[in-house]
Amino acid sequence: MTKITIDKQGDHITHFVCDGHTNYGVSGEDIVCSALSSIVQTAVLGVLLVAGVNGKLKRNEDKGYLEFDLPKEMSDEQRHDVDVILNTMLCGISDLREGFSDFIELEVK
Repeated sequence: MTKITIDKQGDHITHFVCDGHTNYGVSGEDIVCSALSSIVQTAVLGVLLVAGVNGKLKRNEDKGYLEFDLPKEMSDEQRHDVDVILNTMLCGISDLREGFSDFIELEVK
């Protein structure tokens, strides 16, 4: 199971962790893990490359671990862009979790 923990301050996502493989299918053929990874990694790329915000990224592909920490200081434009990107990520994760709740745990705090 993949556990996703998203930390918010007010309406802003400030940090998130994805931990573990979904184990929906065999390694290399797990469509749920692939979908979840695509959603999260695309959001990270959006924050880094589109919004131009240098968050702190930690990951271990073997363990299925990804952690992303956003800086406290951002321009208003960057904050807006990051909010749009990460709230879209949360929508994607939530939708995927609805269909595969035995394999994805989501906590927003």
